[in-house]
Amino acid sequence: MGKQLHVIYENGVLRPLDPVDLEEHQRYSIEIVRTAGDEPALDEEFIESCAPDNGRDVSIEEVRQALSRIPGSLSEDIRAERDRR
Repeated sequence: MGKQLHVIYENGVLRPLDPVDLEEHQRYSIEIVRTAGDEPALDEEFIESCAPDNGRDVSIEEVRQALSRIPGSLSEDIRAERDRR
């Protein structure tokens, strides 16, 4: 029995683009065929427009200061969650 899956290769892993109906822990054989004429999976132009380079690095201290302004405490949330169990 054969089926065709469309995948994308990201960070060393082939990731299906649609849900797959395969049994866990089974071995499968695949054939890799690059699809010609398809548009790129990522819109590089859009990604570039979302992340303009402002020419400055953010220091860890600036990140800490920004995070310190967030109200509440993660440790308090964890304790409250534990107490609810």
